[in-house]
Amino acid sequence: MAERTKVIEVVPYDPAWKAEYRRIEARILDIAGDLIIGSEHVGSTSIEGLWAKPVIDLDLVMESYDKLPEIIRRLQQFGYEHQGNLGIEGREAFQSLQDDGFMKYHLYVCPKDGKGYREHIAFRDYLRSHPSARDEYQAVKQRLAEEFRYDIDAYCEGKTAFVQSILQKAAQNRNTI
Repeated sequence: MAERTKVIEVVPYDPAWKAEYRRIEARILDIAGDLIIGSEHVGSTSIEGLWAKPVIDLDLVMESYDKLPEIIRRLQQFGYEHQGNLGIEGREAFQSLQDDGFMKYHLYVCPKDGKGYREHIAFRDYLRSHPSARDEYQAVKQRLAEEFRYDIDAYCEGKTAFVQSILQKAAQNRNTI
């Protein structure tokens, strides 16, 4: 089971998050880089200017699920626990079982055509290119963090409608290009 956030804290954007992502990515690529076709910094810390919970989200992209058993085996050798998809299709979660010297992070392994991966990228890219949507999302997150400071489930549920609306807009933008 994923480590549960006890206190929801949304903090101002920190440019150091990019460097921390690169440090984590380098570590993971050393372990399983030959089994993946790419990696992406996703989630709120990947969107310049957006306040966020200080947690890096990293998607490793694999060609297909055929690679997953070997990825699991390799990551387990280095202290990572496979947690399954945690209810999100097209995304396999992993948690480091030791202090590895990084800030808190979520590691996901996704097939290149997986729903979870496609949605992570669509959401990130839309907010990066639409500052008003980014600012609106920030306001939602700040309000929810105040209202549900000790309830991560309510915080996440409170973001759902906004996230879905952005994913719809992102899909419409792709269809108009």
